[in-house]
Amino acid sequence: MKIVFFSAKPYDKLFFDKANQQYGFEIEYYETHLGPHIVNVVEDAEAVCVFVNDKLNAEVLEILAAKGVKIIALRCAGFNNVDLETAKRLGLSVCRVPAYSPEAVAEHAVAMLLTINRKTHKAYNRVREQNFALNGLLGYNLHGKTIGVVGTGKIGKAFCNIMLGFGCNVIAYDLYEDKSLVEKGVTYVPFNNLLLQSDIISLHCPLTPENHYLLNKETIKQMKPGVTIINTSRGGLINTADIIHALKTRQVGALCIDVYEQEEKLFFRDLSASIIEDDNIQRLMSFPNVLITAHQAFFTEEAIAEIAQVTMNSIALLNGNKTPLPTVMLT
Repeated sequence: MKIVFFSAKPYDKLFFDKANQQYGFEIEYYETHLGPHIVNVVEDAEAVCVFVNDKLNAEVLEILAAKGVKIIALRCAGFNNVDLETAKRLGLSVCRVPAYSPEAVAEHAVAMLLTINRKTHKAYNRVREQNFALNGLLGYNLHGKTIGVVGTGKIGKAFCNIMLGFGCNVIAYDLYEDKSLVEKGVTYVPFNNLLLQSDIISLHCPLTPENHYLLNKETIKQMKPGVTIINTSRGGLINTADIIHALKTRQVGALCIDVYEQEEKLFFRDLSASIIEDDNIQRLMSFPNVLITAHQAFFTEEAIAEIAQVTMNSIALLNGNKTPLPTVMLT
């Protein structure tokens, strides 16, 4: 069986080659993202393996199906970049990695919060320049603060547990309450109440058509002035133009993002010698109270090893299934 990988980086090759030792698949790697511009390179493959910024729209899926591809394997949890209706119509199986070391993403969200609050990134640079002054580095205690968590799946749950350990008051919004979190002291509230009460809001929900731009000028207006917002989920949950305005007016006191709605043009690339034409990301990077990382929350040894193992196992199961393949497998 042949699998064609897109958006493949050196670390993908390292971990997937190791996981493939027990399967023996033929693997072809492409560093470029999958889209209409490159889809025709797929030849004699039964599966393609893609990442968060690969675009599997109707045009791409129809070409893949015509070339004999049967399986679309997402080596990530989100699936908003796949036209599922078209996949269903074409009889393509779609699998993903619904849970991979949720602690990796949760811990990164906490790391970003601690960094923006205590300004450790600025302190590090100061000390390297032999500047030991504390002016401008004032932070606040997380203990006793109200943390609003949007989405309490595996990652959101891990984040809640960490913040409870800090002595925070944790409130949450989700369509389904987690009883184990309630028993630990997490209070579920309506979304509007979460906006009103939270000192810090952290997003841990998938991106769907219903929650696109979940944080926009109207919902941001309902938040406490000076609120801190963390997003390690999907960039499309936040309206970038609206969050920039909120930063300028001081309605939002700090912003930590590991994702960005136009990240496919930027993230996972070295653009240090390039002119970036995206004015919004340039504006965000100019704020002293904005911390941006390039979709690295998942990036731990444990997480990538698990992603590789689960992805290859899912492909093997689908390939070895003698009955008709399921139209869409998302869990």
